[in-house]
Amino acid sequence: MDKPTYCTDPHDSERLIAAVKDSLLSVENATLIAETLSAFSDPTRLRVIGLLAESEMCVGDLCLVLEMTQPAVSHHLRILRNLKIVAVRKAGRHVFYTLADQHILDIFNQSLEHARHI
Repeated sequence: MDKPTYCTDPHDSERLIAAVKDSLLSVENATLIAETLSAFSDPTRLRVIGLLAESEMCVGDLCLVLEMTQPAVSHHLRILRNLKIVAVRKAGRHVFYTLADQHILDIFNQSLEHARHI
């Protein structure tokens, strides 16, 4: 995929702004993306996402597999839930977690594939 190269030597700012303005992310979108990706910057949250990529799980199961306390796991799940990365399903007294949508799974899988090829 060929991308245009922009250099406005002698750096005419008006010409540069006009050329790339449609490509510039809004502050709002940049903030939302940064917040979402921040969830992927924590190894524990990535492990949770990896587990939920395989199956729906309750907090107790996550605690067991991750060898972490319930408050610690719940803390990470709260962050992921607030960022709409995980979805919640209640069944009686149990709360089950799964990835919110295919986009999250795609981001995780692409990141994992990239990491394996570094």
